[in-house]
Amino acid sequence: MTFTRTVVSSGLLEVGVETAGTEDGWPVLLLHGFPYGPDSFEAVAAELADAGARVLAPWSRGFGPTRFTSEVTPRSGQQAAIGRDVLDLVDALHLQAPILVGFDWGGRAACVAAALRPDLVGGVVALGGCSVQNIAAFRDPAPPLQESRDW
Repeated sequence: MTFTRTVVSSGLLEVGVETAGTEDGWPVLLLHGFPYGPDSFEAVAAELADAGARVLAPWSRGFGPTRFTSEVTPRSGQQAAIGRDVLDLVDALHLQAPILVGFDWGGRAACVAAALRPDLVGGVVALGGCSVQNIAAFRDPAPPLQESRDW
């Protein structure tokens, strides 16, 4: 599978987006985890494109060709920031109810985006954990046995 790359102005970022499929296909955003990139999705992207999807696999902030538009923008990997990146991209590309598919940090970004704006999202597939984290609840550790099970 060969992706075609485009660069999209989106919120705080110039996002490198690997694309496949037809422009009028049903939109699917494939969101990679750390330390991977969109090439992680080559096999599934080919199948989705063959099934009629418009496949969009953006490079996350800090990866590949994606760049901040301003040198003074604080760099952050917080869940709210990566979720906002997804929503900004959905808006910039004028996507109608895209399916968000992600693993690791991409899964978290998908879950956060869907939690913030469920009206913009057609569905979520999150693989490998990293869903929305209740950071305040992690201030106090769980009992040792539970902590060990979480790892």
